[in-house]
Order: sequence, then structure tokens, then C-alpha cells
Amino acid sequence: MENFPRYYTRLFNGITDALGALQEKNYIKAQDILIRAQQAAEEMYISEADREPVDFSAAHL
Repeated sequence: MENFPRYYTRLFNGITDALGALQEKNYIKAQDILIRAQQAAEEMYISEADREPVDFSAAHL
């Protein structure tokens, strides 16, 4: 199995939870889950991007 980034896993799990809430016809809960998952995934993505090494070689400038 592939090693997906943490933000992808967080978003995927949030979508799964939201689908469960939709099946229960709990639309407000589904919306809340999706918003929180989106925000958490975005924060994770940004923090992971900040840790990526930067290549300052002339070929990349």
C-alpha cells in the first residue's frame, strides 16, 4: 500500500465520516465534519510544505 501524506488521510477520513452523517440525514454534522477536515488538511499541507527542502541550484532558478 502506498504511503499517502497525512493531509490526504485526514481529508479522506473526514469525507468517510461525513458520508456516514449524510446517511443518517444529519446534514449539519456532515457539513461540520467536512469543514473541519478541510481546515485540518490545509494546515497539515502548509506545515509539510514548510519542511520541504528548498533547492537553490541554478537549474531551478
